[in-house]
Amino acid sequence: MTVISRMDTLPPVTLGTLLNGRVRYRQFCDGYRTGLEPVLMAACVPARAGQYVLEGGCGAGAGLLCLATRVRGIHGIGLECDSHTVTLGRANVSDNGFDAIRIVHATLPVMPGDPQLSGPGVRRIDHAFANPPWHDHASTPSPMPRRDRARRLPRAGLAQWVGSLSAQLRHHGTLTLAVPATLLDHAISSMGDSHLGDVTVFPCWPRQGVAAKIVLIRGRMGSRTPARLLPGIVLHHSDGTFTQEACAVLRDGQPLLD
Repeated sequence: MTVISRMDTLPPVTLGTLLNGRVRYRQFCDGYRTGLEPVLMAACVPARAGQYVLEGGCGAGAGLLCLATRVRGIHGIGLECDSHTVTLGRANVSDNGFDAIRIVHATLPVMPGDPQLSGPGVRRIDHAFANPPWHDHASTPSPMPRRDRARRLPRAGLAQWVGSLSAQLRHHGTLTLAVPATLLDHAISSMGDSHLGDVTVFPCWPRQGVAAKIVLIRGRMGSRTPARLLPGIVLHHSDGTFTQEACAVLRDGQPLLD
């Protein structure tokens, strides 16, 4: 990964790749750094060509870029509260040639004024997804403001994010979340409160026999199908290398769920 000089007034960034080089991806040298979560989350979104997708708290666009690479022809909107990250995300979208994806400056749970987003009664989004901040607002703040915004959210904030994103979904549209296992109960109850059914829980096991830290959860608007707990995916062998199943998602861009 190489360090790139400043882009106009932005802090220094690094240039790397996602999906085994299929996605060019810049991110800031300091502050929040993209992990596995956005790539795994994007693999759970059941989008098809021509559909509209919405990501809350998209950062520099890793999740949207991975989804758009796997499913060509989608229309995407990413919402991000940090102005520098918005600029970087737009540059990443442009670098990868995705004309139908936009990064919009917005702070959830408030939705921006956008022609593809709407108030109650008019829903245009087929699939929404988010990797919300994981730490409670009472936890120790990061000295880096950008990293702190990406890490901390009041416990009630998760329900607000779920409510705001699900309010944009068409009937039977989906909402996918990547959350820590400690927030599993709260995420499921928040989906239920927002009329999302067919809740599917997909654990990501670090290694065989080790408790899952990351859980992917997907709900469907207006569905009455009961919840499901799936076997999930083991990410690493005992020696730390990725499993074949993990490589298929993280490098080859294969979906995790239908």
